[in-house]
Amino acid sequence: MPELPEVETTRRGIAPHVEGREIVEVIVRQGRLRVPVPDDFVDRLVGSRIGPLARRAKYLLIPLRTAEADTSEGAGADGVEEPSSATLLWHLGMSGSLRIARLGELPKKHDHIDLVLDDGGLLRYHDPRRFGFVDWLAGGVEQDPRLARLGPEPLSDTFDGERLYRLSRGRRMAVKPFLMDNAVVVGVGNIYAAEALFLAGIDPRRAAGRISLERYERLAVAVREVLAAAITQGGTTLRDFVSGTGEPGYFKQRLNVYGRHGQACRRCGGELRLVTLGQRASVFCIECQH
Repeated sequence: MPELPEVETTRRGIAPHVEGREIVEVIVRQGRLRVPVPDDFVDRLVGSRIGPLARRAKYLLIPLRTAEADTSEGAGADGVEEPSSATLLWHLGMSGSLRIARLGELPKKHDHIDLVLDDGGLLRYHDPRRFGFVDWLAGGVEQDPRLARLGPEPLSDTFDGERLYRLSRGRRMAVKPFLMDNAVVVGVGNIYAAEALFLAGIDPRRAAGRISLERYERLAVAVREVLAAAITQGGTTLRDFVSGTGEPGYFKQRLNVYGRHGQACRRCGGELRLVTLGQRASVFCIECQH
């Protein structure tokens, strides 16, 4: 947590409030995150204008247009500085959230970073466990090693059951950790992998290489369905997550298996079982999933 739906919900929530706005001040209260905040973070951001927000896997991408000129080629023939570009790569970690606040709104205990905007708004980063980070990318986003080896987006046309089937051949690992491998498909974390496997009727313990193409096609459809529904519901709030406007996610009420071990299956009434796969807890129905 947060997983793909929570990051996408965050992007959609904050985008109308920050896109096109200039950053006039940056406040860093706690820079010791999973990746320490760069020393020149404040100086680089002030004066930048925010472009259209994007998301890649669980990363939020915030493009910036800066007024800095490259001394060798940044200035035009008339000596006027031309804008250069960069991107903020933001990861929410295990407990982080980005939300919109207003000037004068007092920070809470774990509000570590504020981007103050030219209209009096704030983009405020909250992270009790400090497992998230923000980094400055001056070059092309695609070349960053954290993004370069990622698989396709699960809601894109490049993800389908045939890809799952092809990459799974000869794999003995269980299908659930296989589905959570970011080189296979990005953003299908523990919650949504469990839910998709339930919808597809696949036992999470089953070897990935022993699942048919037909069943992988059903699984790909289930992944899309679960993620789309979670985004519509604003994500899943288990403890800390809130959207960019401060609202919790409501997909928790629609969870069929995740976090429900020992309870009755909503489909058949049998007891839901708990196992550990790839060092992650996994709940499933032994009757509905094969």
